[in-house]
Amino acid sequence: MNREGLLGGNYVYWMNVPADRRDIVISCRVRLARNIAGIPFPHLLDPVKGRAIMEQVRAAREGNPGLVLGSMQLLTFDKLDTLARQRLSEKHLCSPEHCASGDGHRGIMLNGDGSLAVMINEEDHLRIQCLLPGLQLKECHALAQQLDDELEQTLDYAFSETTGYLTACPTNVGTGLRASVMLHLPAAQMTGAIKQLLQNVNQLGLAVRGLYGEGSEPAGNFYQISNQITLGQSEEDIYNYLQTIAEQIVEQENLLRERLRADVPYQLEDKIGRAYGILSNARLIGSDEALRMLSMVRLGIDLGIIKDISIFSLNQLMVAIRPAHLQKIGGLPMETVQRDVLRAEVIKQMLSGEEAD
Repeated sequence: MNREGLLGGNYVYWMNVPADRRDIVISCRVRLARNIAGIPFPHLLDPVKGRAIMEQVRAAREGNPGLVLGSMQLLTFDKLDTLARQRLSEKHLCSPEHCASGDGHRGIMLNGDGSLAVMINEEDHLRIQCLLPGLQLKECHALAQQLDDELEQTLDYAFSETTGYLTACPTNVGTGLRASVMLHLPAAQMTGAIKQLLQNVNQLGLAVRGLYGEGSEPAGNFYQISNQITLGQSEEDIYNYLQTIAEQIVEQENLLRERLRADVPYQLEDKIGRAYGILSNARLIGSDEALRMLSMVRLGIDLGIIKDISIFSLNQLMVAIRPAHLQKIGGLPMETVQRDVLRAEVIKQMLSGEEAD
């Protein structure tokens, strides 16, 4: 995929459905926080030093193009308008806070399908990210680590033999690794089990966030869980622990889905059917309501109740209905009501198998 596809289209690699069809796990991500030795952390950077970081990254990509690094392209945010940057965030390719600024010393490096990214001068000088579909944390880590190794051949990282990688936030000191998993948990919500489940996750030392990570609230029964500790553990320990907890949550969600099918089959099918009916016929629909309805349709697909829609299409819809993508489709800035009207139309088109214009 070219730059225009990643910036303007609805597709990015994490939307694919893995062969094992772990429908409850939508995607997984591994991020590595890295900083350049001798240069202040980004919140203390002036534009000159910030651009120096950008040039070091550019030189690393051009001067030592490894198998991964050589496939990536560098975009500085002063070359992208506000909506283009926002679309990167809506695809989960960078954080909303990072994309909010159009400064020339901030930017992102991406491979062709968006599975690998490097946020430049976010909270740390570099945030190396791998984002894959399903529960593939080991594979995520391997790809992120390969990119990290290629960058480190040229860049001088801030590192302490005592504490490990030095980062802007103390909670990232050590490995600098943050692993996360995006889960779809409608049965836990419908049965009232979600509160206890999330409390258990917190007690196990993991953080629970919404669809867009830190600072976002859960919406549409989508939850992101991630590690909170990076110091004193190996990278393998971190992602293996999260993998184990995620598998336990998947097992619990499956049991709750089976209970709903056994105890309240008509109510369950009615709820799924009503959600599909709203999405297929609404004249306008807000973002939060659309996510709730898509959550129920997704459950219907997972349970075999809805058969003519793919999970891949729903993954694309989750991005296509976001504000910046809608305005890309519409070709002009829009007020809320205009977006709600277009969102309803895009949903109807994509549910019927058409591509959004």
